[in-house]
Amino acid sequence: MSTSQIIFDVELDKDNVPEKISWKATDNPQGNIAKETKAVSIALWDQEDKHSLRIDLWSKDMPIDEMKKFYIECIAGLGDSIKRSTNDDEMAHQIHELCNRLVDHVKKTAE
Repeated sequence: MSTSQIIFDVELDKDNVPEKISWKATDNPQGNIAKETKAVSIALWDQEDKHSLRIDLWSKDMPIDEMKKFYIECIAGLGDSIKRSTNDDEMAHQIHELCNRLVDHVKKTAE
């Protein structure tokens, strides 16, 4: 059996606010090279307690408009994942409809 790791490094300022976030994966075909990012959102399922756990980090220089786009894309990705993992077309459709409404909201508030 093989294993792979995804490693996140978070540089914090004096108030423990992320200034820089980078990640790397041990099985990256381009090598063990760290890549910088502005935001990370990880969801885990706690099998014992039967609920989700979340880790959300963003650097203090992450632009608000990009943060909104990031989360809309995360939600849309969940719709894709629910379709693949459960074959529930209706749930996936509802999630994508929510994303469409959120895109409209972001466009309206940006004007």
